[in-house]
Amino acid sequence: RSDDFTVAMETVTAWAWGPLSFLTFLAFLRRHPARYVLQLLLSLGQLYGDVLYFATEARAGWAHGDPHPLYFWGYFVGLNGLWVLVPGALLADACRQLVAAQRALDRPRHKGH
Repeated sequence: RSDDFTVAMETVTAWAWGPLSFLTFLAFLRRHPARYVLQLLLSLGQLYGDVLYFATEARAGWAHGDPHPLYFWGYFVGLNGLWVLVPGALLADACRQLVAAQRALDRPRHKGH
């Protein structure tokens, strides 16, 4: 039996986040001006999915996993936590880059005569 939430999220992952990941990779290779915007969108989408994943499991009373503490903390929390930490770091990096770019754009320019 399949879980409707998992099927829906994995469909979004396959059809949206997968191709967007590839486009983001290409944007960084080519130093495209939208690369940090793409990184921000992709990271935010991944974090949103992670929050939904953990929240759905918590609301179900952690019923879909092995209750053994090593499995729960090592696999479920630890390994799945990487899917929160990495996009979180990339989201923070994208924000820093975009703020720096906006700050440089907002700086008053002096016209030479």
